[in-house]
Amino acid sequence: QVQLVESGGGVVQAGGSLTLSCTASGRPFGLLTMAWGRQAPGKEREIVAGISWDGGTTHYSDSVKGRFTISRDGDKKTVSLQMNSLKPEDTAIYYCASSLLSGASATPRDIDSWGQGTQVTVYS
Repeated sequence: QVQLVESGGGVVQAGGSLTLSCTASGRPFGLLTMAWGRQAPGKEREIVAGISWDGGTTHYSDSVKGRFTISRDGDKKTVSLQMNSLKPEDTAIYYCASSLLSGASATPRDIDSWGQGTQVTVYS
């Protein structure tokens, strides 16, 4: 089992930026596809960004493409999500996620482990 701990959520005005970070432990980090998911009230959890085990492939949902950037640091065993040009519709709980078998385009069904989540609120 992988343990994932997120940090960096908060409240920001529309158009602003936030960076989320996640530290992984419990399994060799280099084996894991890492991802960020989010869940807004009354909506299903969705994956917004994924990155392959070697960092060579990334995938983004259409709703965040061009605004969010996912990256990973193998030495620090961390994955980050840089979020720019934030919109009120980005408001959600954001979850760090990992998968042993899936690639960067992982879906929620492919995820093995989820973090506890961090709240991101964007106001207009």
